[in-house]
Amino acid sequence: MSKAKDAAVADTTGKDTAGEPLLRVEGLVKHFPVKKGLLQRQVGAVKAVDGLSFDVHAGETLGIVGESGCGKSTMGRLITRLDEPTSGRIEFQGHDITHMSAGKIRPLRRDVQMIFQDPYSSLNPRHTIGTIVGAPFKLQNVEPEGGVKQEVQRLLGLVGLSPEHYNRYPHEFSGGQRQRIGIARALALSPKLVVADEPVSALDVSIQAQVVNLLDDLQDELGLTYVIIAHDLSVIRHVSDRIAVMYLGKIVELSDRKSLYERPMHPYTKALLSAVPVPDPRRRGLKSERILLQGDVPSPLSPPSGCRFHTRCWKATEVCRTVEPPLIQLEPGHEAACHHPENAPDQIPDDTTVLASAREAIALVGDAVAVDPAVAEAGESAEAPKTVGTAKSEKTAGTAEAPSKGLTKE
Repeated sequence: MSKAKDAAVADTTGKDTAGEPLLRVEGLVKHFPVKKGLLQRQVGAVKAVDGLSFDVHAGETLGIVGESGCGKSTMGRLITRLDEPTSGRIEFQGHDITHMSAGKIRPLRRDVQMIFQDPYSSLNPRHTIGTIVGAPFKLQNVEPEGGVKQEVQRLLGLVGLSPEHYNRYPHEFSGGQRQRIGIARALALSPKLVVADEPVSALDVSIQAQVVNLLDDLQDELGLTYVIIAHDLSVIRHVSDRIAVMYLGKIVELSDRKSLYERPMHPYTKALLSAVPVPDPRRRGLKSERILLQGDVPSPLSPPSGCRFHTRCWKATEVCRTVEPPLIQLEPGHEAACHHPENAPDQIPDDTTVLASAREAIALVGDAVAVDPAVAEAGESAEAPKTVGTAKSEKTAGTAEAPSKGLTKE
């Protein structure tokens, strides 16, 4: 992580965030209709994205995390206008692009690009690398200085590949190299915003580090703005300035990186962070609290009323079942949508009766104890009593100091 990025994270009111945002999303909704019968009548809708609002400022990286099926990838396709929104508003550089026609949206493609999740299916196996990376110039009728071939070879060198790869085909490359080709294609027209949908999820850990560090270096060199979608909380922590946590089509918490990992406010975020492994040999033998959420994620066809997380939350009360909590700022730069947040004053202090389902919403599991009996005994004696929903998770607190799986860069 560069010193410049660390400084930007420390000061969330710096010059990048003082002016108008590069991207502004307000009330973004995407419902996919469900049709049945011979007449194909609509009988319902999959609420993949159901009211997202956030800003992305020039030069920053916004990370998006959440469980599979929460709407992260759909959100990425909406803000790049690969999918048509059902409702809401998307502004890029102050211009409304929500329902632009294909003809009017074409010039926007130069400034907004996407890195796709699968490096195998996102590259046409019948085309050479030179044709794939050079396609944006042809589609936008752009003639780079020195010609397309020279510019493509420069881009290949920029992402760590050899210019000699120009005439090769995708099947001749590894997964990490294919992802680099996808990055080179996304950078061809010098975009201002890059949406990366799970850019390292299909890669080995060692290759993940290379690609993540490459994205970081390119941002410093080219001044790029990223929206990065990922499952891996270690990757998101390494690359992001701010992080948004999604659950069932909505953002439940939005904060800067340091505040989110040290003081998570939404119970769902706390559960996610408790599952992050801490590769610290000194912690062996010390029991720590992992939160295992019971039950499955509700169907986006019929999401729960009120707070969508209340069916799996150990703090849920009657107001959580009936009233949807708004995403509000509880601390400077830290927003959460919760009636009973962690590490913050209770929004509904009078409602203290926990729902019956909440008492069985989670299971607390300790880590495996080390073989050394002396270490195990010392760890048990030092452990304080725990209370469900109120005890501070040692594992959660530990994530604030956890290394990033070899991703740390000097």
